[in-house]
Amino acid sequence: MTPHHRIGEGRTRLREHRGLSRGSPRPFGALKDPSFRRSLALLRAFRHEQDDPDGCYGLLARDAADQVEAYGGSVAGRTVVDVGGGGGWFTEEFRRRGAHAYLFEPDVRELGEKPPDGAVIADGYLLPLADGVADVTFSSNVLEHVADPQTFLSELARVTRPGGLIYVSFTNWLSPWGGHEWAPWHYFGAERARARYRRRTGKPAKHTLGENLFAVHIGTTLRQVRARDDVTVVSARSRYWPFLAETVVKAPGIRELATWNLLLILRRCPP
Repeated sequence: MTPHHRIGEGRTRLREHRGLSRGSPRPFGALKDPSFRRSLALLRAFRHEQDDPDGCYGLLARDAADQVEAYGGSVAGRTVVDVGGGGGWFTEEFRRRGAHAYLFEPDVRELGEKPPDGAVIADGYLLPLADGVADVTFSSNVLEHVADPQTFLSELARVTRPGGLIYVSFTNWLSPWGGHEWAPWHYFGAERARARYRRRTGKPAKHTLGENLFAVHIGTTLRQVRARDDVTVVSARSRYWPFLAETVVKAPGIRELATWNLLLILRRCPP
């Protein structure tokens, strides 16, 4: 059975949960500003990303699923498409909550030894899915790894049903984490930062600017997304900021440093 058939089958099941309807144009509820405790817990988990990826990404997956449900209601019985979800932690968390979740990952090396059942190797620019099959399309920390973010976003919108939710987060280039494993030395130049990483660790960096990591900025991305006619912006907020998460994103200049990681909650417009 193809992924297309499996997703089509999932969509025929339960469609309404906890006040969420198929065509609802508004979020289920406002996401309250998170706490310092949450931010510190995530930061501690990130420090052990290399030696305890299950602990790190398991916590992040639970947190992200909470965010999705804060804006869209329960995912139980709904179809969730996880684009670029790596080892499948997000897919598995959505499944634990009763969703029909499917992982589409372009890099087989990222899937790990035990990818979720039904995982598909697929390019985020060209997903093997029909239009409007997903109730929720989810992309965590992928946008900074694609050369053409607008085409990527167009594909996420295409596979999302009208009224459906699109969750997109990314680490902006001027964030303290913008250089990924060689941050924060990216402020002094990508090549210099990569060379320092190799001297310090004895191995080459995973990411190379312009190849698998790109300088994405918040202001530019917000202008481009707000100009689109296929989605509306429900919320633009810092994904990890412990307070005033939407306010910091409204401050030009400052937001490029202080946001850390931008979370966009989008609603698919009718065709």
